Amino acid sequence: MTEAVISRSKSSATAFSVLGAISVCHLLNDMMQSLLTAIYPILKGGFDLSFGQIGLLSLTYQITASLLQPVIGLYTDRRPQPYSLPFGMGSTLVGLMILAFAPNYMALLLGAMLMGVGSSVFHPEASRIARLASGGAHGLAQSLFQVGGNVGSALGPLLAAFFILPRGQSSLAWFAIAALGGMSILTALGRWYQIHASTRTAKRVMPVRHATLSRRQVGIAVAVLLTLVFSKYFYLASITNYYIFYLLDRFQLTERTAQLCLFVFLAATAVGTIAGGPIGDRIGRKTVIWVSILGIVPFALALPYVGLTTTIILSTIIGVVIASAFSAIVVYAQELMPGRVGMVSGLFFGFAFGMGGIGAGVLGELADLTSIEFVYRVCSFLPLLGLLTVLLPNIESED
Repeated sequence: MTEAVISRSKSSATAFSVLGAISVCHLLNDMMQSLLTAIYPILKGGFDLSFGQIGLLSLTYQITASLLQPVIGLYTDRRPQPYSLPFGMGSTLVGLMILAFAPNYMALLLGAMLMGVGSSVFHPEASRIARLASGGAHGLAQSLFQVGGNVGSALGPLLAAFFILPRGQSSLAWFAIAALGGMSILTALGRWYQIHASTRTAKRVMPVRHATLSRRQVGIAVAVLLTLVFSKYFYLASITNYYIFYLLDRFQLTERTAQLCLFVFLAATAVGTIAGGPIGDRIGRKTVIWVSILGIVPFALALPYVGLTTTIILSTIIGVVIASAFSAIVVYAQELMPGRVGMVSGLFFGFAFGMGGIGAGVLGELADLTSIEFVYRVCSFLPLLGLLTVLLPNIESED
């Protein structure tokens, strides 16, 4: 992606070159972020960690991101920061290097924290660029942006299985090359972002809630959406953080095979993500939210009780269906509060990270007290919270 191609994109139509560039950067960002969870088996053995300590690593990373994201988004709604994106990826780079050469558990926590800071800066501003480049196709743009992250997350287990496991923890340092490449692309995107500042200025004077809904209705709708994000990401935490251990414990797979199974699940979430946005543009975001959360209930309830082949099949279906929700939720929330794209994006990305982190911590402690299989039985009921979708008002984009 060259700077010249980016600069020719027009705000009046969907700027696919810009969307492609920001999606690639999202891929690089989330690929590096996913390496933390992908190397948990290495860290568990190398540092003699408990499941609770692994959960605390996730909690440190994800809480750091979740607390800062809405604050950064709210600030940049008022004062654009075109070049904050390469800074965010730079923080991820430093965190990754610390993880590569960490001598003890405290250093691991510091590396995880800096990676969380990188995500907190990247996601709100990158999501804003995706919306600016959408040309009105907000669901499509959000899906294209998010699928980059899903693909990057899916690559983590593959890289761990075939590159990091044979070479050891220090081989994480090679991924600094990916960070430097991402920082270069993000600098070019910052220039495009700066050129389109006039569009942002116009948006800042828009109302802060949907024109036909009261403040109370908007508040209830946001609370419902956050509850749905809680159910989605708490459930996902059981898979992204502990699926490998579940497969090792229940089916006695090799570590590499378990990593590949996690890759299949994460690849399925990428498929669901790219489908959810454009489908929401066509049939309505509330419908997509209904189907994506409640639709996995029978599969989630069955998952803890089936054999290996069926486990892989069910987890793949769950990944496709549940991943279609987030694009619809974010765009729906942006339409509830027009003119607050950064704050909304930061709130929902941050809350998702926070719930993932809390979920990892809580479920890790629960696994230590009981078993991984018990964790999966408990989590299978979380998608039932999708019933709360009935409380969401029917709205249409006014863009």
